[in-house]
Amino acid sequence: MATYTPMIQQYLQVKADYQDAFLFFRLGDFYEMFFDDAIKASQELEITLTSREGGGDGKIPMCGVPHHSAPQYIEQLIEKGYKVAICEQVEDPRQAKGVVKREVVQLITPGTMMEGRGLSEKENNYLASITVFEDDHTYGFAYNDLSTGENRVSLIKGTFDEVLNELSISGAKEVVVASTFPDELQRKIRERAIVTISFENDESISGAYALLLQDLDELKMKQTVARLLNYLYRTQKRSLDHLQPVSQYQIQQFMKIDYYSKRNLELTETIRSKGKKGSLLWLLDETKTAMGGRLLKQWIDRPLINQDEIERRHSLVQTFISHYFERQDLREKLTEVYDLERLAGRVAFGNVNARDLVQLKRSLQQIPGIKQLVASLPNETAAMMAEQLDPCEEVTDLLERALVENPPLSLKEGNIIQDGYNEELDRYRDASRNGKTWIAQLERQEREKTGIKSLKIGYNRVFGYYIEITRANLHLLQNDQYERKQTLSNAERFITPELKEKEALILQAEEKIVELEYQLFTEIREIIKEYIPNLQALAKRISELDVLQCFASISEERHYVKPQFSEEGRIYLKDGRHPVVEKVMNAQEYVPNDCYMDRDREILLITGPNMSGKSTYMRQVALTAILAQIGCYVPANEAILPIFDQVFTRIGAADDLISGQSTFMVEMLEAKNAITNATKSSLILFDEIGRGTSTYDGMALAQAMIEYIHDRIGSKTLFSTHYHELTVLDEGLDRLKNVHVSAIEQNGKVVFLHKIKEGAADKSYGIHVAELAELPQEVIRRANEILQTLEQKSDETGKRPASAKPQPFEKVEQQAGVIEQPSEQAGEIEVQPSEKAQQDSAAIEPTKIEQAQLSFFDEIKQPKKKDLDSKERKVLEQLKELNLLEMTPLQAMNTLYELHKKVKG
Repeated sequence: MATYTPMIQQYLQVKADYQDAFLFFRLGDFYEMFFDDAIKASQELEITLTSREGGGDGKIPMCGVPHHSAPQYIEQLIEKGYKVAICEQVEDPRQAKGVVKREVVQLITPGTMMEGRGLSEKENNYLASITVFEDDHTYGFAYNDLSTGENRVSLIKGTFDEVLNELSISGAKEVVVASTFPDELQRKIRERAIVTISFENDESISGAYALLLQDLDELKMKQTVARLLNYLYRTQKRSLDHLQPVSQYQIQQFMKIDYYSKRNLELTETIRSKGKKGSLLWLLDETKTAMGGRLLKQWIDRPLINQDEIERRHSLVQTFISHYFERQDLREKLTEVYDLERLAGRVAFGNVNARDLVQLKRSLQQIPGIKQLVASLPNETAAMMAEQLDPCEEVTDLLERALVENPPLSLKEGNIIQDGYNEELDRYRDASRNGKTWIAQLERQEREKTGIKSLKIGYNRVFGYYIEITRANLHLLQNDQYERKQTLSNAERFITPELKEKEALILQAEEKIVELEYQLFTEIREIIKEYIPNLQALAKRISELDVLQCFASISEERHYVKPQFSEEGRIYLKDGRHPVVEKVMNAQEYVPNDCYMDRDREILLITGPNMSGKSTYMRQVALTAILAQIGCYVPANEAILPIFDQVFTRIGAADDLISGQSTFMVEMLEAKNAITNATKSSLILFDEIGRGTSTYDGMALAQAMIEYIHDRIGSKTLFSTHYHELTVLDEGLDRLKNVHVSAIEQNGKVVFLHKIKEGAADKSYGIHVAELAELPQEVIRRANEILQTLEQKSDETGKRPASAKPQPFEKVEQQAGVIEQPSEQAGEIEVQPSEKAQQDSAAIEPTKIEQAQLSFFDEIKQPKKKDLDSKERKVLEQLKELNLLEMTPLQAMNTLYELHKKVKG
């Protein structure tokens, strides 16, 4: 380092503490980067890579960005998961001895963004922290949104999968862990989510935030949050007065929807595009405020299981539905309310500007009207919420008196504070304005004196005020009338002693005005800081009202009904619909379906052709339950539901390429997660279990799972399958019932009715679906031939593959010799066959296995065709020419009789 110049040495010293971040090193009007930072940043930001002399061996790689446009470059790096350390000059270069002192003033990371495009308006930007407590195998999980000040923490007793599930629900972009955090767990985090992993070893509790932890009753929770807060204070290096007291929660307080189920049900984003459009969140989001939109997403991620709280929300939704005009007034007022949570955060963080505070004022001006409106509703909860709406009138009054209505974006340009707010400022302004009036009068006087009508008095920052006269009029001036200041190509600029004196007065006043206005603004900001807790409490109430009015608007518009809850575990949905599909298709086209389940009808085995609506039917039951438990009405004409503690789904097929797992492995892992964690109060959706392996393997697995759920768990289960052989299970499993999605054939084409009916489907219509997909006709024809051959063989033997006779699950385990051994590392179930099962397997004849492997084209031998004689060929030609659709039944019978006679001779 000694061979480098002092400035480069300073850079390297600072960089040593921020090895995992790009160091934006302030040099004049630019942020510069050197060495590897410069090479990598030039690639990521697509900016020019240069070099400079800095001592050492050869030139040093360098690139830079202007300081005024740095935010956009920082956002690009943060969006890609990088960190950026901002290193500023912290002393006046004019007073510095040697190299100007520089320090990192802020570390910007994916989890600590406070503004910019990366901060979505209706989504939280969470920073999470995970702590491992090996003494009792628990995990601490905390998360914070720096932009709103929200803090939450939970202790999780279970597997690390539970922690990963919480991480996926939070959507955190950055995770803080100890440097000793196991590599295997870091790998699992990266497999599950695209996050930046950061390290913080300090879990001591600081006095700076001790009050935030006072409601936590366990030391492990405090340590988990302390790690997170210490990281925030270390990286942000400024006041964080807006951080809210930490609230603790238990994951058992909410309906559990694991990562796979959340994805399969497309609650907040679609599987295909990973976007909001087409998800349940997209359907429901009629919120009018940004904070209401964030709360809606939180409610969808964590449906309630407390019936009293659910019914409290339903009661308010019902009140809003029955009071249409009040709801419409509320919606109009909410559109004028800006993001109070993030405005409060910006006030505390010190990056709020005058326009932000004008938005705050306009928002607060809406609160008295909202308070009065909500108080007028005939609902006890609404009255309580109205009472809690604090308009913060002192803040509104302060901002009304202090700020102009349309201030500039910059705080260093003046024109922020209103006249009459501060006497000293008014005096400076009077001097400035009078001086400018004097200059305008001087311009008129000089025009009259010289007779030069184009004479003007102008100003620029370099030369100050000047008198400008064009070259064509210079001859009208008297000698020594003005003092020459600057020569231009077509004009001359002059000054006078009197003008110079007035310039000094005006410029001094304007400089004082800008300094004083900035000082007054910071004082106003400090006053508002004291009201941050009030503003945050107000934001919570407003966002809750926003979501509930949103539920009411959606429910009324889409004809949803208020659900009733059953303590007997009964599901009764009359004309239920899939809410998202219904909106996409239009209500007139959607075919509604009933669903009935109780303690004698716990498993519905659903059969029917592909594309007929089995998956849609299953999803709509789950989405209906979720809607009910977040407090919304549901898409049905009548709805009775139990309160589910968990929802598990296995729908759709997708490889997990990151962790190297096939579609079938993903399917088995999701199924394992369901059957090992579900309770009697859970809802399970299994779609086409077992299709990723051979027919008999898949059928055996499907039947075993059905029997296990039936005998061991007792969850409400919707199980769709193409294995029609499984439909005989209703003979041995008394709580399993067959239902099917109906379809009919018309003129050789399948028509899907999308209607659920009792009983099993009679066929799969698979080839018809292939024909709808427009597979080549040669493939369709060949498939029909193979199907006819298989059906013919089945008829000849009188046998077809059938499901094993159902029996209690304990007996299945004894006879098959299955030993269930969950593996914590791989997350899978090892199944070891007993000695008898191995003998039975060895006894299977190889020839039978070979016969079961069918080829589409070559291996099935067709009956040898008999050559037709001339008479038969003639009859065949006549038969081909017939148009049966235009013949009457009698004509058809007569024609058939004639052709038959010709063939028989």
